[in-house]
Amino acid sequence: MTTPWGELVLTRFPEDPRDRLRAWDASDEYLLGHLAEQEVPLSGTVVVVGDRWGALVTALAAHRPVQITDSHLTREATRANLERAGVEPGAVRLLTTQDPPPDRVDVLLVRVPKSLALLEDQLLRLAPALHEGTVVVGTGMVKEIHTSTLRLFERIVGPTRTSLAVKKARLIFSTPDLSLKRPANPWPLRYRLPEDVGPVSGRTVVNHAGVFCADRLDIGTRFLLGHLPDTRRFRRVVDLGCGNGVVGTAVALADPDAEVLFTDESFQAVASAEATYGASGAAGRAEFRVADGLEGVPDGSVDLVVNNPPFHSHQATTDATARRMFAGARRVLRPGGELWVVGNRHLGYHVGLRRLFGNSELIAGDRKFVVLKAVRKQSRRPPR
Repeated sequence: MTTPWGELVLTRFPEDPRDRLRAWDASDEYLLGHLAEQEVPLSGTVVVVGDRWGALVTALAAHRPVQITDSHLTREATRANLERAGVEPGAVRLLTTQDPPPDRVDVLLVRVPKSLALLEDQLLRLAPALHEGTVVVGTGMVKEIHTSTLRLFERIVGPTRTSLAVKKARLIFSTPDLSLKRPANPWPLRYRLPEDVGPVSGRTVVNHAGVFCADRLDIGTRFLLGHLPDTRRFRRVVDLGCGNGVVGTAVALADPDAEVLFTDESFQAVASAEATYGASGAAGRAEFRVADGLEGVPDGSVDLVVNNPPFHSHQATTDATARRMFAGARRVLRPGGELWVVGNRHLGYHVGLRRLFGNSELIAGDRKFVVLKAVRKQSRRPPR
């Protein structure tokens, strides 16, 4: 990526030679160009929210910015990109969306996220740190910036306008209005599950901002809950890509003797899963881990993996995440261990499962979803 301060070699995380997606886009370039052309003072506390793969903070590393992200993968990509650029350790402060934000913000740069809820939550958390001189600039592709986005900036920060579009990217300029009466932060949301979804019927779900399907049970998870295996056959269970933790909590309630690991790359998701599990009254053994899939889980140590894989990486549609999840599941499953997956029928996950596991069984299906099971065989070696 060419920036006003030089060229950077950037990658996503994990690095995959088959992944042709860049670690930046035109909105990152537009924002950095604006900062240089307008000579925006960067001597105070610079906070970057929603930096997708660390492109912004790597370019601005000389100004010792603070990055706030919900993504473990973003943090790892940022670390790798900073190291590749020769940035000294500690020059960029890495915070998560679950960490307290800085007390004072002099420049706030916002890469508009896919989730309007996450944007709302982060702006409300950062608003008390803004002052009259704070420079607030948002950036995103035109398709990502809507009237609702601008209204959110106006309601929480102050008067807002947008730039002309350049390479299908746009900037947002907000002027802090300290007299604004901002609303209370509504996040996390809580709702009660319906009475026909098995062990979690009637239980409370806690959703932090940005976690999929914030105010209701999504239909894919509902379908999986209706076709879960008899979990009493399994001792060590992983809710992979746990989201708000409803599926793993259902396993824990069905079998208090089960050990359940909830894992997701989203800090908001894992916080939601832990809160949902706690609100359910489950009394078993549970672990909550923000991680890249199943990193850190020993080979052959798991009896059951349940998974509702995403098929988007930010705005890009890709099956790369699902492929990596399936491969990770095969690695950690003991011989005879099972992977249960729910997905949209058109995604054709059965093809990848058969290639990887040598088998795939259709457990249930309707017009939209399928639940598939793959069993880890002892003799089959993973494909190279």
